Amino acid sequence: MLKFTPILLAVLYALAMYRFSSWRTSRELDARSSELADARLKSLTDRMAKALDLPRIRVNLYEIDPVNGLAAPDGRIFLTRGFYNRYRDGEVSAEELASVIAHELGHVALGHARRRMIDFSGQNALRTALAMVLGRILPGIGIYIANALTTLLAARLSRQDEYEADAYAAALLTKAGIGTEPQKSLFSKLEKLTEARGGAVPAWLMSHPKTEERVRAIEALEARWQAVPTD
Repeated sequence: MLKFTPILLAVLYALAMYRFSSWRTSRELDARSSELADARLKSLTDRMAKALDLPRIRVNLYEIDPVNGLAAPDGRIFLTRGFYNRYRDGEVSAEELASVIAHELGHVALGHARRRMIDFSGQNALRTALAMVLGRILPGIGIYIANALTTLLAARLSRQDEYEADAYAAALLTKAGIGTEPQKSLFSKLEKLTEARGGAVPAWLMSHPKTEERVRAIEALEARWQAVPTD
């Protein structure tokens, strides 16, 4: 029984971290956000809401500077003040910002937002358990191997989520009559904004697939849709 103690402790730690992370995230977002009121963006989100048979899509403005969009575990959608300011300055179009909203809606619809919180806690638990086990087998380097393995796992899960959310957004934007061009143009535009700001990677691009790979994936979807005969 004692040999399973590290694993049991890691599982309990993961559960505690999940609850704490959810509470802390919700509290932070409540304290530093409000509903976004922008007529141009609302006209686009209304088109997406109609495509989804929803009365409306609420978007919240998160008062932080980094360029980011996020979906909270409770299903709320957020754009950061930094991202919104880029739009106000003309660096990002309303349609491109709408594609971010569609992407985050994809994370919510596909269950990524809640799963990411669980995965984050689970990865910490896995890292702890592996470090304990490998530390006994390979003293001195076991912890580094544990960190590397969990980092690779996290990156793979994140990339898969992004491809799925991209596909959801592409379908939604197409159905809403907005199209996928803003979605594709935003990828390269964000990289240019990054380079213009000293090479700091925006949080929205961290652990994401490469831009060209994401664009190719969307174009493959478009080709597949065009190949389907319509009545």
